[in-house]
Amino acid sequence: MAPQPTHPAVHAPGDYELAEGARWVDGRPVFVDIPTGRLFELPPDSPHTPRELLRLDVPLGAVAPLADRPGHWIAAAGTGIALLTPHGLVRWLARPEDGSPFPVRMNDGVCDPAGRFWAGSMSEGGAVPGAGSLYRTDPDGSVHRVLGGLTVANGPAFNADATVLYLADSALGTVHRLTLDPDGEPTGNEEFTRLATGSPDGMTVDTEGCLWVAVWDGAAVHRYHPDGALLDTLRLPTPRPTSVCLRPEGGLLLVTTARHGLSGDAGPAGSILAVPVDAAAPPAAAFRLH
Repeated sequence: MAPQPTHPAVHAPGDYELAEGARWVDGRPVFVDIPTGRLFELPPDSPHTPRELLRLDVPLGAVAPLADRPGHWIAAAGTGIALLTPHGLVRWLARPEDGSPFPVRMNDGVCDPAGRFWAGSMSEGGAVPGAGSLYRTDPDGSVHRVLGGLTVANGPAFNADATVLYLADSALGTVHRLTLDPDGEPTGNEEFTRLATGSPDGMTVDTEGCLWVAVWDGAAVHRYHPDGALLDTLRLPTPRPTSVCLRPEGGLLLVTTARHGLSGDAGPAGSILAVPVDAAAPPAAAFRLH
């Protein structure tokens, strides 16, 4: 199904520095503002007015829900992976970037359909080539470094059976496709696409297996066939989209945006945009903590 040729609208106005990590959880969208450490929801009773759920004293890259624990989250935050209560209390599972020779923080993250949490890291500002890594958190709470040598690890996204992982290295303009074994170990890694303009940021996979990619500094969202062919480009009124989220019942694409580094007329930078589309995606997978 192709997106309808309609124009994006401001769904929730705001001036977020770096809104990211849009996910559909328990019947409503959630997203973070990374530098301020805040998690927001767009509640069903007020879908155009973000409500703050919690706030941390470290950058908050992304969250995923905990299975059977409403209001509890696993988070890519600060220098590691943490569990959060509804009040924001933190229990660190690991802080693998604590020992880095320069400031490194966690970035985007998501759960795969098997209940494992995957998150990437990057140097502050993405200034250090090869400083980023990809981590996997297993249901027993152990955290494993899966890949290194990345610069800005971004937008992990999975196919329906968790055998394919899409991973962006935003600084290089590339999206990679990794094949995974049942334990979540990579068995192959190939370049899926390389952008000529802008950088790939947050991503999601729809029910047809197509990949949607927010294009930072490209003012667009791309949709790719699983074979890598570019199917559609949705133009946006602000240059820095950061993540994408499809409504499970279809019909709506939400796009988080950033005002970070922008000046002058940047349109609705820092707002949440909505685009009518003929596509859907499953709700966010939950972390299955044993």
